[in-house]
Amino acid sequence: MDSNNLLQQLLMIGIGTTSLVAEKLKDVTDQWVRDGKLDPEQARTFAADLMNQLKNEQGNMEAQFQRQLRHVLQDLGVPRQNEMDELRGRLDRLERQVRDLENKLWR
Repeated sequence: MDSNNLLQQLLMIGIGTTSLVAEKLKDVTDQWVRDGKLDPEQARTFAADLMNQLKNEQGNMEAQFQRQLRHVLQDLGVPRQNEMDELRGRLDRLERQVRDLENKLWR
């Protein structure tokens, strides 16, 4: 499971959704301005406030998703990158020791 790729795909979905919401919000506020329900400044303020709130919530959701994904991967026994790096280092040292021992035996 490539967690980085999955996370990137989910973030792209979030970005696409945010873009769609922004477009629809602009359409709605433009219509409210045409209908006289809001003046242009109110519409801009409303849209900006709502988009800021959505961005903040999206950031919170991304952080929460990352935490949950880390927990799931940990529960599945998938090692973290630093654990893999440590194991690679240990494996390299062991391979070197085996080579050294083999060289000593063949001398």
